[in-house]
Amino acid sequence: MDPTGVLTSDLPAFLPFAPANLGSNSPVSHLTYAAVRHTVRLHHGVRTRVKKKLLIAAFIVAAISIAVSLASSPAAVWISALALYLRWGAILLLAAYAAARRSLTSWIAVGLFAGAEFGHDWPGAAAHLQFLGTIFLRLIKVIIAPLLFGTLVVGIAGHADLKKVGRLGIKSLVYFEIVSTLALLIGFAAISISRAGEGVHFAAAFSGSPATEPLNISAHSASQIVTDIFPENIAKSVAEGQILQVVVFSILFAIALALVPEPKRRPMLAFAESLSETMFKLTNIVMLFAPIGVFGAVAYTIGHLGMGVWLPLAKLLATMYVALFIFILFVLVPIAMVARVPLRAFLRAVAEPVTIAFATASSEAALPRAMEQMELFGVPRETVAFVLPTGYSFNLDGSSLYQSLALIFIAQAAGLHLSIGQQAIMLLTLLISSKGTAGVARASLVIVLATATSFHMPTEPLFLLFGIDQLMDMGRTAVNVFGNCLASVVIARWEGEFPAPRARSLTTPE
Repeated sequence: MDPTGVLTSDLPAFLPFAPANLGSNSPVSHLTYAAVRHTVRLHHGVRTRVKKKLLIAAFIVAAISIAVSLASSPAAVWISALALYLRWGAILLLAAYAAARRSLTSWIAVGLFAGAEFGHDWPGAAAHLQFLGTIFLRLIKVIIAPLLFGTLVVGIAGHADLKKVGRLGIKSLVYFEIVSTLALLIGFAAISISRAGEGVHFAAAFSGSPATEPLNISAHSASQIVTDIFPENIAKSVAEGQILQVVVFSILFAIALALVPEPKRRPMLAFAESLSETMFKLTNIVMLFAPIGVFGAVAYTIGHLGMGVWLPLAKLLATMYVALFIFILFVLVPIAMVARVPLRAFLRAVAEPVTIAFATASSEAALPRAMEQMELFGVPRETVAFVLPTGYSFNLDGSSLYQSLALIFIAQAAGLHLSIGQQAIMLLTLLISSKGTAGVARASLVIVLATATSFHMPTEPLFLLFGIDQLMDMGRTAVNVFGNCLASVVIARWEGEFPAPRARSLTTPE
C-alpha cells in the first residue's frame, strides 16, 4: 500500500499508464501515476466527507421529526404530515449513506428503520409483509444443518487430534457455565431492583393483547434434557431445527471419520470441506436479501402490535436493556480485556451478525455470518465450528438474563413473596433447563413458562410479555450472538491459537 493510502497494486489493473505497464524508468509514467494516485486519494477523501455529512443530516432530520411528532396534536393535521415527511426524509438520507458506504450492515439498519416507520404509518399494508421476513428466515435456516455438518467434520476429522476436541469441549463448557450464571444473576438483580412487576394487574393481560401462538409448556426433567441432546433420527433433527442434535451427530461422525484410515478418510473430508465452502458462498447470496427480510419482519411487528402496546411495559423493557448493557460492560468487556482481544477490530467483525440477530430476533439467522466473520477475524475454523454451534445451546447469555428477569417478573406481578431459598432453586432450575434453548424466536418464553409451571406459579402474567416479546427478543438475541462470538475468540486465545497466522493483519490495531 502506498503511504497515501491507495493500493498501488490495484492501479495497474485499470491504468495503462501505471509504472508496471509503461516501464519503471519512464518519467512520464511516474508523473502520470503520481497524478492519478493523488486524484484517487482526493476522491476517497471526498467520499468519506460525503458519507459523514449524510449520516449527520439523517440524525438531524430524525431529531427534528421526533420533536415535531411530540408537538403535534390531532387537530393539527399539517404538523402530523410534516412529521411524517421528515421521518421518511431521515430514512432516505440514511439510505443514501448506506449506498455511499456500500455496507450490508448499513442497509440492514435502513430496512429496520424503514420497516418500523412503514408499520407505524400503514399498519394495514404492513400486516401483509410478514412473508418477506419468513422467506429470509427460511433461506437462512436451510443453510444451518449442512454448514454445521461440513465445518465440524472438517474441524475435527481434518487434524485427527481427538485430544484437542476433548480439551475444547471442557474449556468451552467451563466458560459457558460461568458466563451464563453471571447473566442469570444480573437479570435477577435488575428485576429485583426495578420491581417492574409490582402494580401490574392481571386484567391488563387480557385487554387488547394480541393473539398469541400456542406454546409447549411441558416441563422437562434433567434426564429428559440430557436425552433430548441425542438424535434418534438425523433427518428429523434437521427438519425440526434441533441444532444441538445436529452438532452431536456431526461430532460423533467426525470422530468416527478420524479413526478411518487416511485413504478412505480423504474423499469424505474433501466433500465436507467443499460443502462448508459452498454453504458460506450461499450465505453471502442469502445475506443480500437481509435488508428486505428485515423490512418485512419489522413492518409486520409494528403494524400488528402498534406503538401504544409497549408503553405500559416500558419499565420492564428498560430494565432488561439496562441489565444487558451492564452485562456487556462489566462481564463481557472485562473478559475481552483479560483475553487481550482487540476490541475495536472485534466490534467491527461482529457488527453485521449482531445487527442481523437484533433485527430478526433469531440467533440462527446470524450463525452463518458469525462463523464466517470469526474465521476472518483470526479464530481457527475448527474452533469456530465447535464453539459457536455449541454455544447456541449452552451459552445464550442474553436469553439466560431474560429468563431470570421474566420469571421474577411473573412472581412480582402475581404478588408472590419468594424466600431466598426459593429464588435460588428457581435460578438453578433455569440454569439447567435453559441449556436446551433453541436459537429461534420465542424459545425463551417456552423455558420461562415451563419453569413457572414446574413451580406451580400462575402463568397469567406471562401473557403480558407477549406484547413486547419481539422488542425484548431483539436485545437478548443480539447479546447471545455477541457473547458467543466473544467465546470463540476467548477459547482460541486460551488454546494459544488466536490470531491465526493468515488473519493477523485483520486483528492488528490501526
